[in-house]
Amino acid sequence: MDKSLYIAMSGAKQTLLAQTANANNLANSQTTGFKNDLEQFRSQPVFGAGYPSRVYAMTERPGTDLTAGPLQTTGRDLDVAVNGEGYIAINGPDGKEAYTRAGDLHLTPDGQLQTGGGLAVLGDNGPIAIPPAEKLTIGADGTISIIPMGSNNATTTVVVDRIKLVLPEPNGVEKLKDGLLHAKDGTPPLQASPDVKLAQGAIEGSNVNTIQAMVDMIELAKNFELQTKVMKNTDENAASSAKLMQLA
Repeated sequence: MDKSLYIAMSGAKQTLLAQTANANNLANSQTTGFKNDLEQFRSQPVFGAGYPSRVYAMTERPGTDLTAGPLQTTGRDLDVAVNGEGYIAINGPDGKEAYTRAGDLHLTPDGQLQTGGGLAVLGDNGPIAIPPAEKLTIGADGTISIIPMGSNNATTTVVVDRIKLVLPEPNGVEKLKDGLLHAKDGTPPLQASPDVKLAQGAIEGSNVNTIQAMVDMIELAKNFELQTKVMKNTDENAASSAKLMQLA
């Protein structure tokens, strides 16, 4: 009895964890540049003193779906989308270099270029600062050019900086709890790559398939219901067995 109860209990617990991850994907279906987290179940023997005669269910995140999301044209000068493979380098919440495809950029009152989440965008020499300008242009290679405020010649542009664009190896980055991609442990920050291109006036949407996420939510709910039924049946069988032992 305890075997089936333990398996059902661990299965219900892990189903709830998978449901949490799926709900997070669904909640970020409209988040710029969001990448879908993948989940999977598997059985794991319980090792200890003696033969591992018990198993438990576990869920794990085998990785992240890094496929590109749909491009949405906005026409806004500070909106950029990575055209193809690659990422934009930013300062993560911990101060370390991180990477994203969320190109909904904006300027702070003091001219700091940041993502929509308030993280500094990195350039050739660290965080990018842009002086007041009448017009701003971001080239395909990330070069930021402006027409300075009050310029007598409206055709004279000044190059301010260049957004750091990186092209990691497929297994060279991992998504952490802050929702950003980071170089794997022990790997130095990535070098800028000339092969990454930007499209100005567009942003990349989330790659979450909302219909599939809803189907997964229903399936996980049914799995949880099944696990609780197994636990209830196991409890009833144990009670019946106890009554038979009493009669004996």
